[in-house]
Amino acid sequence: MEQEILSRQKIGLRLSRIGLLSKIFAIQTFVLNKFEITPEQFTVLNTLKENNGMYLRQLAQETLKDRPNMTRIVSILEAKNYLTVETDKEEGRMVKKLYITKSGIKVCNKALPTVLEMWEYIGKNISTEELDKFLETLNKIEDNLKEKVIMQN
Repeated sequence: MEQEILSRQKIGLRLSRIGLLSKIFAIQTFVLNKFEITPEQFTVLNTLKENNGMYLRQLAQETLKDRPNMTRIVSILEAKNYLTVETDKEEGRMVKKLYITKSGIKVCNKALPTVLEMWEYIGKNISTEELDKFLETLNKIEDNLKEKVIMQN
């Protein structure tokens, strides 16, 4: 029983390690390809490309970014003219709604093939069945965490 508990504790460490390695791999790949955006900025732009016109808090929740980090990313992308920020009235208060621009779509689309290649590389030597089972397991872990984690934005 104790061994099983110790094994399960390693899940968090492994997930953190894989997350960090994935982040480093993405940053290095974006730098090598001389993209005008970072992987974090790509995530924001790609999310907007799929769901244009999101509120800042929605985008933060969707990308799992805290409010200060999201505000910083949005400011940078707005300065580069990759997205626009409009003020919208929601339930009697003013909130920011974000829209990707044509140049934002262009820079996002430029990075997309490389991002897909990165994910393909990460999945090399893993069969479709193994990957499906792994993703199923990750979904269960995510669901377990969502039961306990309170996201604040």
